[in-house]
Amino acid sequence: MWKLTRPDNRHDKLTRDNLLDLQDHHLVRIELVREDQRQVWVLTKRGHSEAKKLLEPKGIRISALRKQEYDPDTGQLLGTSYDDHSAAVTSTAAELHRAGIGHRLGFATEIPHRLADGYVQRADLVVRAPAAGVPVMLLEIDRRTEDAHDLVHKLRRYWEWGRLLPRDAHKHTVELVRSRPGAIEDVDHEQRLWRRVYPPTGREGLVPLAFVFADTTTEKVANTVAVLEEAGRRYWAPRRYETYYQEAITAKDYSQAVPVVITTLEQLQQHGADAAVWRRLGRKDEQTLTDALDNPDGDALYHRQYARAEAEDERRRAAEREAQRPVCKRCGRKFTDQRWEETTARTAWKAGDLSVCGTCHADNVARKEAAAEAARLQAAAPETEDDGQEPGEPRRGLFRRWT
Repeated sequence: MWKLTRPDNRHDKLTRDNLLDLQDHHLVRIELVREDQRQVWVLTKRGHSEAKKLLEPKGIRISALRKQEYDPDTGQLLGTSYDDHSAAVTSTAAELHRAGIGHRLGFATEIPHRLADGYVQRADLVVRAPAAGVPVMLLEIDRRTEDAHDLVHKLRRYWEWGRLLPRDAHKHTVELVRSRPGAIEDVDHEQRLWRRVYPPTGREGLVPLAFVFADTTTEKVANTVAVLEEAGRRYWAPRRYETYYQEAITAKDYSQAVPVVITTLEQLQQHGADAAVWRRLGRKDEQTLTDALDNPDGDALYHRQYARAEAEDERRRAAEREAQRPVCKRCGRKFTDQRWEETTARTAWKAGDLSVCGTCHADNVARKEAAAEAARLQAAAPETEDDGQEPGEPRRGLFRRWT
């Protein structure tokens, strides 16, 4: 509470005094004292009711009431299950908030994600920090109490949840998804269930997931991450773009992947959550959170490379076409596009001599037309030969009377 509500204070006196004041008004109580002598405070029934009135109208979900119950035989307080894992979750939220990643009311714990088979995968922590470039991120806090393959199963469940359709999805979309495996990948993310729950991430892929390891060794973290990278590759790894220009495209398709980043609580506490303490699965170096979530080799690079490849291909095809352009056998000039089309179209029989260019073809046509016109004029000219008649004398017919 102290780190989450007063991240800039070096001492917890102000938080402790406020809790004592709330205790005097029967709004909070001490549930247990941890081994390091830190006290765990929870809301009383009255405080829980007051908190609901204050927070729920603002759309802020409040956790369930932790009832104060006692064992009838021993008289020991029951329900004191707040453990080191819960403390690590709260500490992670505090470190994110201290670095400016998320408002103190922008955190939520134990958020359920129901799968198609009814299984509910609960996220330890959900942060919404659009101002910090992280509109939404799910976090799993692991104190190495779980097997590495259990974390792979969690990753798979988040991936499966990101591929679900809402119950009121369009009938055509539902039938498309049922028709063949992988058809959901043809459905835009805006039509999927996760977009009803969370805002757009501003990046390709599904909702990002962070694994934060606490109270463990560097060797154990490295071994766990190695299993996540290998066994969970199908869920976090990008794919190659399916395109005609395979050799020219090095960009990767992250559209169906879960962006997974890892860090440790110790790194967050030592360097700050805004430092280069996050490593993206599939990458070697640690980066800041936003850099780790970004995809410099993703969609934006693909569009640039595709545009260059398409322009280069167009230039190549143009050069090949130019090399095949016919040359006039009479004048040596190359055919124009129009003349080339005329000589290769289905009506090429109308194009005359196919070996000459348009200009020479026009000359041929002109000569033929001139010759035809001359012949026509000659045929239409009057006869000029002497027929033995005097000028002005009526022309005798072919047959005449002899005397």
